[in-house]
Amino acid sequence: GTISKSGDCTIGFLNQDLLSYQSEESILMVAMQAFERQNFLQIEIDKVLHKMETNYEDSDIDKLGRFQDEFENLGGYTIQSEAETILEGLGFTTEELQQPLHTFSGGWRMRVMLAKLLLQKPSLLMLDEPTNHLDLPSIEWVENYINTYDGAIIVVSHDRFFLDNTVNTIVEVTGSKLVSYAGNYEFFVEEKALRNEIQKGAYENQQQAIKQTELFITRFKAKATKARQVQSRVKALERLDKIDAVEDDNAKVNFKFNFGTQPGRFILTLDKITKAYGSKKILTNTAGMIERGDKIALIGANGKGKSTLLRIIDGSEPIDGERVLGHNVIDSFYAQHQLESLNVNNTLLEELKMTGTGKLETELRSILGCFLFSGDDAFKKIKVLSGGEKSRIALAKVLISEANFLLLDEPTNHLDMMSVNILIQALQQYEGTFVVVSHDRFFVSEIANKIWYIENEEIKVYPGTYDEYETWQEQRVLNGEVIVEKSQKKTTEKVVEKKPIIDDSAKKEIQKNLKRLTQKLSDTESIIAKLESEKVAKENILADSAIFNDSVALKHENDSYQKILNQLEAVNDEWEEVMMEMEQLEGSLV
Repeated sequence: GTISKSGDCTIGFLNQDLLSYQSEESILMVAMQAFERQNFLQIEIDKVLHKMETNYEDSDIDKLGRFQDEFENLGGYTIQSEAETILEGLGFTTEELQQPLHTFSGGWRMRVMLAKLLLQKPSLLMLDEPTNHLDLPSIEWVENYINTYDGAIIVVSHDRFFLDNTVNTIVEVTGSKLVSYAGNYEFFVEEKALRNEIQKGAYENQQQAIKQTELFITRFKAKATKARQVQSRVKALERLDKIDAVEDDNAKVNFKFNFGTQPGRFILTLDKITKAYGSKKILTNTAGMIERGDKIALIGANGKGKSTLLRIIDGSEPIDGERVLGHNVIDSFYAQHQLESLNVNNTLLEELKMTGTGKLETELRSILGCFLFSGDDAFKKIKVLSGGEKSRIALAKVLISEANFLLLDEPTNHLDMMSVNILIQALQQYEGTFVVVSHDRFFVSEIANKIWYIENEEIKVYPGTYDEYETWQEQRVLNGEVIVEKSQKKTTEKVVEKKPIIDDSAKKEIQKNLKRLTQKLSDTESIIAKLESEKVAKENILADSAIFNDSVALKHENDSYQKILNQLEAVNDEWEEVMMEMEQLEGSLV
């Protein structure tokens, strides 16, 4: 095939390979490499100014003027503050901006490369899993930035909330095809279910028609009097455009967790806990208690101590204070570094057997199936698995370990959406207690009944779901109880201005326009109702088995149905535009 783009199209691509990028320059200087022309002009301006200190000609003054004019027109005097704003939005402190890039971890270096890409402002921005190395405040900042971005954006992501908050089109790769959905991820889920239902009905009806035709052929192929009819049906089957069966991509997890022992009421108690790294304090004289049945999500910005606190809970982090594990508590800890502890020469089955649970091979193969490893996958070597597949095996080992207290550090990293859904289902069925560190808001909202976070070097607890916690935090911000961190601030701030006083003639003009728009809104709603009626009629036709006997008619009806869907989308967009225009006009009258 061919790929074409307009001559003035610029493309910026953030991919995971940039994790290995190194530089001795400060992160601010690396980010400012985005401004190639401005940096060149600054060098030329400095050269001319240096020359003019000792000897200059009239042509130097002209040259300096040209350079300075272009530099100013390109925003050269504000590029540093722009770079600082984006880097701080992505979680860097002002002090860190002058530190060399090579002193930061891969995840933080990826943030610098993302900042550089955003500063370049390409007309097409391509982002591969941009939230993988971001914490919650930074993800929210990126969402706000993307929503004000002038160019086009293509993003690959397994973060459902991120997609819901940023995109207006979903393109799914399925069956070697690209299928487009005109909406965010939530719309995609609903629309795909609807399309699948229609396709499933059409497929079943066609299969029934095929079966009846084949029965006719089998029954009468030996009868000379039916030869013409049999031949006609054979040709009809050959010409038939087969409808594909609906692929089931909603894997269900259904395995029973077996605790070796039932723990007491109190799983873990932390008291007078203090933790610091040198002069950096993480926790100071704080406490926390975990009870049986708690499903805790430990959330917050990177650097606040989430993973440190998880290790304190696990008992693997030295502390000042007291950590008391409850009666009969058996814990199991999952973190990314544990992937390295997998025996690469083991098969998947052999690796699961190493948990020592004594489960039968049939049980273990059933568990592998729950984690999308089917059939002969059980005999694959660990060394041939991808990062995501290794994560699934490590998680499976934790979940079947018969532990009654699970500790999971970023378990959704490197998992695709189907694997995340599998983990969600498994944890929803889990009757024990767990603490999870995660930046995946959808994942957290589905599994947690309690939220822990660190504030002012203390463990804080919100006794509710993530959605309830978010609402509560928003109210705290409005009440001035908490200060919004830099990375949570919007990329643009609205300036409240006094509304101008509208004279009578202007009011009449606005009211006239409102009357016109009201009529247009009514007309648009009538068109929507008509198209909805046509849509239902077409769906009834496509659900009728008779249509599959005529491939030409089937194609015609399918094309008509898609045309109606496209018209509905366009008219709904028009309705929204009219509503927005009316709201603006009504607001000007207030």
